[in-house]
Amino acid sequence: MSKLNGKVAIVTGATSGMGLDTAKLFLQQGAKVVLTGRTQKKLEAIKDQLTGDYLLIPAEASSTSDSKKLVEKTVAHFGKIDVLFLNAGIFRLEGIGTLTEEIFDEVYNVNVKGPLFTVNEAAGSLNEGASIIFNTSITNVKGFPAMSAYASSKAALRSITKTLAAEFGNKGIRVNSISPGPIDTPIYGKHNVDQAQINEMAGSFPSMVPLGRFGEGTEVAAVALFLASEDASYITGAEIPVDGGFAQV
Repeated sequence: MSKLNGKVAIVTGATSGMGLDTAKLFLQQGAKVVLTGRTQKKLEAIKDQLTGDYLLIPAEASSTSDSKKLVEKTVAHFGKIDVLFLNAGIFRLEGIGTLTEEIFDEVYNVNVKGPLFTVNEAAGSLNEGASIIFNTSITNVKGFPAMSAYASSKAALRSITKTLAAEFGNKGIRVNSISPGPIDTPIYGKHNVDQAQINEMAGSFPSMVPLGRFGEGTEVAAVALFLASEDASYITGAEIPVDGGFAQV
């Protein structure tokens, strides 16, 4: 039986990695899915990977006006919203002493303001029993050099998860987050530093993970499906790690 049959889900940052894997799984499970990406070109490039009832909407994750349009177009096309997977984010490395205000603002605009204001715009269009899911990171509980902006942005999402769980509880709306560890994802190719530095950092991760490997985007998608479905009907305010034990042991 399909776990999301007839449900309407929005997945932000859905043109690659965890977002695309989650959108594909939601479609397989019967959901009507709205996928966002920065450009129509990037969205059109994934159409051959999608099967089911879906809508492609270009949206810049940091733009509140794009968030408003995203919700309006979703409701106009599909009606109410049942699932929000707020996955879009950016990864930036910059140590103290060289961190710039521009990098900080970019990270917080995309990773914090964007998801929060998408929820703000969607609040009046969420069905009772809806599920909101934020994508955080193990960096919000485990320290890494040069990640003060990125890690703190993910810690902010962790706090927002708990705050909104309390705020939406009386409406029967659940709010949770997924905290990925080292996942094999294109985010390692989207950054502001030398690729060799990223490769060196990423190459050290498997030896630090108790399960001894990178995770897959499909493993994050499986947890997103759980949180979106009735299987998680009594779970709210939680952050579920998908990290192979990296930040747990």
